[in-house]
Amino acid sequence: MKYRLTLAAALLSATFFAGAASAKTFVYCSEGSPEGFDPGLYTAGTTFDASAHPIYNRLLEFKPGTTQPEAALAQSWELSADGTVYTFKLRPNVKFQTTDFFTPTRAMNADDVIFSIGRQVKTDDAWHQYVTGTSWEYAEGMGFPKLIKSIEKVDDLTVKFTLNRPEAPFLANLAMPFASIMSKEYADSLDKAGKREQLNQMPVGTGPFTFVGYQQDAVIRYKKNVDYWGTAPKIDDLVFAITTDAAVRYQKLKAGECHLMPYPNAADVQSMKSDKNLKVMEQEGLNIAYLAYNTTQAPFDKVEVRKALNKAINKKAIVDAVFQGMATPATNPIPPTMWSYNKSVKDDSYDLEAAKKMLADAGVKDLSMKVWAMPVSRPYMLNARRAAEIIQDDFAKIGVKVEIVSFEWAEYLQRSKAKDRDGAAIMGWTGDNGDPDNFLDTLLGCDAVGGNNRAQWCNKEFDDLVKKAKVVADQGERTKLYAQAQEVFKKDAPWATIDHSLAIVPMAKGVTGFTQSPLGDFTFEAVDIAE
Repeated sequence: MKYRLTLAAALLSATFFAGAASAKTFVYCSEGSPEGFDPGLYTAGTTFDASAHPIYNRLLEFKPGTTQPEAALAQSWELSADGTVYTFKLRPNVKFQTTDFFTPTRAMNADDVIFSIGRQVKTDDAWHQYVTGTSWEYAEGMGFPKLIKSIEKVDDLTVKFTLNRPEAPFLANLAMPFASIMSKEYADSLDKAGKREQLNQMPVGTGPFTFVGYQQDAVIRYKKNVDYWGTAPKIDDLVFAITTDAAVRYQKLKAGECHLMPYPNAADVQSMKSDKNLKVMEQEGLNIAYLAYNTTQAPFDKVEVRKALNKAINKKAIVDAVFQGMATPATNPIPPTMWSYNKSVKDDSYDLEAAKKMLADAGVKDLSMKVWAMPVSRPYMLNARRAAEIIQDDFAKIGVKVEIVSFEWAEYLQRSKAKDRDGAAIMGWTGDNGDPDNFLDTLLGCDAVGGNNRAQWCNKEFDDLVKKAKVVADQGERTKLYAQAQEVFKKDAPWATIDHSLAIVPMAKGVTGFTQSPLGDFTFEAVDIAE
């Protein structure tokens, strides 16, 4: 049974977060519900915002506002001359949170690191399959089981990772949410009590906020972690008011019922900027929205069919309708702000007549297909239903009939991974570590098929290029390899690349300390509210 907070939705009014005179409560109108609270099991930003960032820490974390890893639970680290052994010195006296359901008896140590990462890469680990229907999607998609030879405890505050080969983005990868460090002591207590699934429902970490409770699809409550090893949060209580409709989030923001919201409707942004009680942050998003064909299913297993459909999509119409100009049509699978972006790659031109001919030449007629539309707003796709409707109209012009389907967000993410999924799914990605590998291998590599690789596309030429780029230390050489990989991707067209968008964050005028992340994270340990 899930641990849920008994809290009426009415308490999310201004009177609620005004709180006691001496306490500060910050309310974030989040866009969706987390799939769970164990970050290793998931890849969605919505889930990471609710779990990895408030509750947990990692060995390294990204310096706020950057993609630069810096020391966190690891105070320092050393790399062997051959690039295969990383030795981390852990921060001493880091306490796990004390909650109503767990009281720790020891500080964080090497056992917790080995437990947190080891369960994701070792199939014989007792915790490898503790939640039915899930997998270690990130670790597996990035090839961690093949990469990590061993994780060893040198002493309580020293842990050694030995790799089977050098891995250029390894430190950046360990700073990502999936590598959050959990309490082995807590896990052991749950195992003994026969309640292992609670690790994903009643979380305990070392982060700035302690989990209080979750009322499913309504609200998540956290309180300041009084034992936090880092700079103490300035707010006492943090509330995620789950509000899936962007227009409703905006109304709550204007009414003072929340302090900050993500992913506004493009049509509302100018009004937000004109409101003297609000302020709006914006920056180029490190993101991509795309339509992933299932390349293992006929007729999408034919590159000619995928290319024909790509030519029928009016990407400018999607950008205009969904983003009102706050996005640009996408050509490559990585954003133009990322190093190694290949400017020489040419996009598929919008050409309905050519698309019709290509389908006919491929022997395809009277094609009916499904287009999956995600049910939540994301930075790279504010309104997937509207985008799907435009694609539906475009495909109708070349004789292709489209049925638009959708599911609740967690179910959408799970179903869209299936290798036998029908049709094409609107998906997207915001980079998690600033490295091209996080897009090209994580989303399109052979190891990610059945997980993040929603196109189920395994192209040996492409895969060899991105795998080689992992082991090369020189960024110039890596750039050349990634540029070639982008050419292979465009030639084989497993996706229709749709857009790269601006990231817009509106908030109450009195909010201070919020730093917009190039990785799209929403973190609140440094926020404050003006009196």
